[in-house]
Amino acid sequence: MSLAFLFPGQGSQFAGMGKDLVEAFPEARRVYERADAALQPLGLSVSKASFEASEEDLRQTAVTQPAIVTHAVAVLEVLKAKGVAPSVVAGHSLGEYAALVAAGALTLEDAVVLVRRRGLFMQEAVPAGRGAMAAVIGLAPEVVAEACAEAAAATREVCSVANFNAPDQTVVAGSASGVAKAAEILKARGARRVLPLSVSAPFHCALMKPAEEKLAPFLAAAAFRPLAIPVVTNVDARETTSSEVARESLRRQICSPVRWVESVQRLAVLAPSGVEAGPGTVLAGLAKRIAKDWPMKITSTAAALATFAP
Repeated sequence: MSLAFLFPGQGSQFAGMGKDLVEAFPEARRVYERADAALQPLGLSVSKASFEASEEDLRQTAVTQPAIVTHAVAVLEVLKAKGVAPSVVAGHSLGEYAALVAAGALTLEDAVVLVRRRGLFMQEAVPAGRGAMAAVIGLAPEVVAEACAEAAAATREVCSVANFNAPDQTVVAGSASGVAKAAEILKARGARRVLPLSVSAPFHCALMKPAEEKLAPFLAAAAFRPLAIPVVTNVDARETTSSEVARESLRRQICSPVRWVESVQRLAVLAPSGVEAGPGTVLAGLAKRIAKDWPMKITSTAAALATFAP
């Protein structure tokens, strides 16, 4: 059966994530052991962070990113052991690394080390309190983009669209003053809500350029193998099986918006149904608003996986 696997990004983490998977499935336990061994030189036990850390500690970007990728790959391996494999994949921001593991382009070890560095570089790029992100509910994305451009011009600060998450939900990012000005403009234009996001850095905007520049040599050095199945990339919202396109897409996505609406629309053309592979249910919720008649299953817990049928 043709299936799209969708891998979640930052914001889907929760305290204790993955512990039930490891206790229930040997495939998941092996994934966590491999990730721990790969990350040990970079000072992180992803098992300890995932199973024992508080919500606050788990929110640190350099911890969150490898924790989510490890959980997602653990789910992937459990599903594969059940004979369930994707025919096409995509990941929301950070989730694109898990998608590339699923496509055979990256090893788990390379993926978790890359996202550990990615998280550290993103945390370093903008001092705490200087950046901001906000979710805008109830306005067309074009209106949000126009408001960001006005705010950037008025404040001479960075403000732009970071995520096109759903037809009525767009996330903006930039300097704290730029995003605050955009929020004023958006509320005046009729936004139902403008919600500040609790994040450690303003992702997917020009302020992340230092992180992109630091990660680029590590991406260039990483071994990218030919993709066994297509990945729909964040930056282009189109499928590719080119390992070099995939590598370049990971570099470009750091400062570019996540084109998730178009990505899901494309996935719905390529596969009759989808699976959210990893922690949480965020992507399934967004998919209902993007492609209402496209069925999606959730696999974030051991209980869900135990009864999973495609």
